[in-house]
Amino acid sequence: MCGRYASFRNDDDVARAFRVADVVAPGSVPPSWNVAPTDDVRVVLDRSPKDDPTAKRRQLRTARWGLVPPWASDPSIGSRMINARSETILTKPAFRNAARHHRLILPAEGYYEWQKLDAAGRRKQPWFLSDPDGAPLAFAGLYEWRKDPDLPPDDPAAWLWTCTIMTTTASDALGHVHDRSPVIVPADLLDAWLDPALTDPDEIRALLAAMPEPRLTPRPVGRAVGSVRNDGPHLIDPVEPERPADE
Repeated sequence: MCGRYASFRNDDDVARAFRVADVVAPGSVPPSWNVAPTDDVRVVLDRSPKDDPTAKRRQLRTARWGLVPPWASDPSIGSRMINARSETILTKPAFRNAARHHRLILPAEGYYEWQKLDAAGRRKQPWFLSDPDGAPLAFAGLYEWRKDPDLPPDDPAAWLWTCTIMTTTASDALGHVHDRSPVIVPADLLDAWLDPALTDPDEIRALLAAMPEPRLTPRPVGRAVGSVRNDGPHLIDPVEPERPADE
């Protein structure tokens, strides 16, 4: 799974890295080295105007991490939908509409996973996984939006945008940390993944199958990242890893 990640580039840097045309509400989300579920996050997506489905503009905008399906009566359901398994996004009711029509990426520097050090899971070593060259990562994700019926449509607060991060089976290089990892979209497949005209389920499955295994470097970090109250660049500083109980 992906339960915490780091996203500390500013909007201008993200816009350049992912060729964003429109930055919506610039600076509305501060950089963070400890992004947690239900936080507001910056996301990149392509949208087509209703009057011209063939045109599209790439946007950088804000969404809440934890997808709320359109049919959900209680927005708090999003706290249980921070991740979506890539193997089932086209069949599960919570994700299948978004998988066909609402795909995005979440720009990130890396993400955290916790390795169990004993059978009971009482001791855990956090790891930070990132690109070995320091390049930004593009987590594959889905989004939905819903209107607050108590607010007028022209009120910006009337629309709740939410998102989820897709996961897949971790590669051998990462499996010792956790059995699931985010789906990371490579640069050459970014346009296809964000294309709102791509709605055929078989083509979407083929695109997911074409995603290569990520080339990431794991490094042990301190336990401070375990608390959502902690933030700052010190969270990704490497430390000497603790040893599992059977070593």
